[in-house]
Amino acid sequence: MSERLSVFKTYKLYVGGKFPRSESGRVYEVTDAKGKWLANAPQSSRKDARDAVVAARKAFGAWSGATAYNRGQVLYRVAEMLEGRRDQFTREVADAEGLSKSKAAAVVDAAVDRWVWYAGWTDKIAQVVGGANPVAGPYFNLSSPEPTGVVAVLAPQESSFLGLVSVLAPVIATGNTAVVIASEKAPLPALSLGEVLATSDVPGGVVNVLSGRTAEIAAPLASHQDVNAIDLAGADEVLAKELEIAAADNLKRVLRPQPVDYFETPGTDRLTAFLETKTVWHPTGSLGASGSSY
Repeated sequence: MSERLSVFKTYKLYVGGKFPRSESGRVYEVTDAKGKWLANAPQSSRKDARDAVVAARKAFGAWSGATAYNRGQVLYRVAEMLEGRRDQFTREVADAEGLSKSKAAAVVDAAVDRWVWYAGWTDKIAQVVGGANPVAGPYFNLSSPEPTGVVAVLAPQESSFLGLVSVLAPVIATGNTAVVIASEKAPLPALSLGEVLATSDVPGGVVNVLSGRTAEIAAPLASHQDVNAIDLAGADEVLAKELEIAAADNLKRVLRPQPVDYFETPGTDRLTAFLETKTVWHPTGSLGASGSSY
């Protein structure tokens, strides 16, 4: 029996539900923890970043308008698809982060569980951060959370998969759409996640995944007038300061980088980081001596 030729995987960006190559045609080498070549990843350009924002904005209306219950079902479906490709992600995480197979499997399992955890929060967060407010007067006063809009997410550099899921899932769980910059040195798990999203129920454009030089892609996103918020999880101190200054131009919400143990239960901080609170006042009617009249 003759030996088969190796069939190398071609990694592509994930933008607007499609898999384009970088507009610039550039690629860069991705190696494992020991310096062994793994693949050529697309090196995104500023044009790719702008295209991703256009796709995210186009998808925002339908995604933010979907019921919270429906978004939870969609996120759970992503977890199902990840579970079915567990072996692939275990290999990619092991290569990316220099982990043993058993440790990489634990990371993948935690990432799948994290998707399920956030899926369960989609129709509960409004009850936690919203509600009726007592006011002095004949009014109903109701506060409810709404998504911020298009969020740029700099994925963590070291935690190529669990960290990625931990910063991405809460953004879309609350109705935002996302433009994600994958870990620069370990982008392959993020690019493979794009394939999972494409074959699940997540509408095209809700999540857009770019790979390349983090600083090069993040700069146009931080200054983009149609990006509403930015998560700087994957930026170092110098880059984070530069991006925060650029983000101030249109008053973007900014989530600063902070040390995080992604294996710990995350709480609701990232769910509420990119929510706006809308408060509605409505008169109750006349309040007479005999009681309320509605």
